[in-house]
Amino acid sequence: MMDKRRNIYFYYKQNKATNNKLETLFQYVQEQGFHVVEESKDANIIISIGGDGEFLQAVRNTSFRQDCLYVGMTQADETGLYCDFNIDEYSAMIEAVKEENIEVRKFPIIAININGQSTFHCLNEATIRSAVIKTIVMDVYIDDNFFERFRGDGMIVATPTGSTGYNKSTRGAVIDPKIPCFQVTELASLNNNRYRTLGSSFVLNQDRTLRLEVVQDGNDYPIVGLDNEAYSIRNIKSLTMQLSDKRIKTVKLKNNSFWDRVQRTFL
Repeated sequence: MMDKRRNIYFYYKQNKATNNKLETLFQYVQEQGFHVVEESKDANIIISIGGDGEFLQAVRNTSFRQDCLYVGMTQADETGLYCDFNIDEYSAMIEAVKEENIEVRKFPIIAININGQSTFHCLNEATIRSAVIKTIVMDVYIDDNFFERFRGDGMIVATPTGSTGYNKSTRGAVIDPKIPCFQVTELASLNNNRYRTLGSSFVLNQDRTLRLEVVQDGNDYPIVGLDNEAYSIRNIKSLTMQLSDKRIKTVKLKNNSFWDRVQRTFL
């Protein structure tokens, strides 16, 4: 086992049932030569307990670290495209991270800059939606070239792994995460004799830049969603989005590819 992967931090919601299960897990982990640490900054392995939502929170609340391995564990009947293990079968997870020549799976991240000031990151998708009962109007630019004027409920900008679930329900594509790209999907766009948009999702290569300019017509306080968190930011004028150089690393298991998990989840 490689020395650099000995410190484990567990990210989970505190409740009696989970705490009881983790007591046994903590003991087993330490018997296998690992250390359970209290602070995520001291960890080389970060393990989330509780499905995809908890995995996204673990990544976000530990600052999208590039120098550690993220592992997702589900409980009971939970499923997850980011989670390869179940808490009741924790020995398989420990054996996987003990491998000397462990293989990792790398997931891309989107960087979102708001108003040319603050930059945020997301692993799944970024959404921008109207916060009032009216359409939001945005001018869409690709590499600083005007593409369309959008009118509708909002837009989803998703990583390849964020192209499942919510994005899929809006008729976005399911994209292989090995493709370095991001997908843009419209939410209830207006298309008639007066207004016109592309009307379908489109995929941008990793070297593209997407900019959304919010038309200031009373919808100046849209809701921005980053993964499973919502932000209400005053006077949003522009959002610039690119695929980040950052990658989230997880354990890569044999016979459990992204498409295996898509099949289990949706078919």
